[in-house]
Amino acid sequence: MTINCLIVDDEPLAADLIESYVIKTPFLNVVGKCNSAFQAMKVMGETKVDLIFLDIQMPGLTGLEFSRSLQNEVKVIFTTAYSQFALDGFKVNAIDYLVKPFNYTEFLAAANKAREWFTLLKGPQMQAEKNSPEAIMLKADSRLIAVELKSILYVESMGDYVKVYCNDNDKPIITQMTMKALAEKLPAEDFFRVHRSYIVNVNMVKTIERNRIIFGKNYIPISDSAKDDFFKLLNDRFLM
Repeated sequence: MTINCLIVDDEPLAADLIESYVIKTPFLNVVGKCNSAFQAMKVMGETKVDLIFLDIQMPGLTGLEFSRSLQNEVKVIFTTAYSQFALDGFKVNAIDYLVKPFNYTEFLAAANKAREWFTLLKGPQMQAEKNSPEAIMLKADSRLIAVELKSILYVESMGDYVKVYCNDNDKPIITQMTMKALAEKLPAEDFFRVHRSYIVNVNMVKTIERNRIIFGKNYIPISDSAKDDFFKLLNDRFLM
C-alpha cells in the first residue's frame, strides 16, 4: 500500500524535514510540498492526495480552517509548534498531532496510525498490497536498480547469475544471484518456475505453443514436472 502525502507548512526548514521523513518511509509517497493552504488546494485539484502533513499556524488560512474543508477520505496529521491546538485538531478528526520539534520515531508512529486507518478503510485489497512488494532491488553493473514486478516477463538462470527480462527494456538485467534466491523474493501467486532454468510472470503469459511460452521471439520451455501445476494455475487464474 502506498499513501500519497502532501506537505503543507510555511516554514521551509520544517517542510524539508518532513519531506525527508516521508522519503525514508516505504509506504509514503510525496506528491507535493506547499507553503500555504491555498497552494495545497491547487495541488489537490490536480493530484490524488490521501494524507496531509499540515501546519496549523499559517497566514491567510490556518491549517484548522483548511482541514474543515477537506473531504472525509483525505486524512490529516497536524504538525505544529503549539500544543494548545491539540484538542481542536482532534475535533476535526485528525489522525495524529505532532508537536515540533519531533523526531523520526514520533513521525513514524503517526504515519503507522495513518496506514492502519487506510488499511481498514480500503479493506482486503489494500491489505494485500501492503503485504506484497511492488518492486525488487537488483544489483547490476555496480548499481542498485529498482525493478517493478509487473514489468518482469521472465527470469533465466545462468548458474550463479540470473537474467531478468522486462517488457520496458530491450536488454535483460543481469545480477549475481541464484534462481532459488530470486524466487524467494517474488510473490508465488504471480511467478511460477516452469523449468529449472526459467521463472515466468504468469500475468504476462499470452501465448503457449507446444509446451513453450512465447515472449516475442523467445521460447520458454515448460518442463514435464511443472506442466500440470502450471496449467492448473492458468486454469484457476484465467478460467481456461
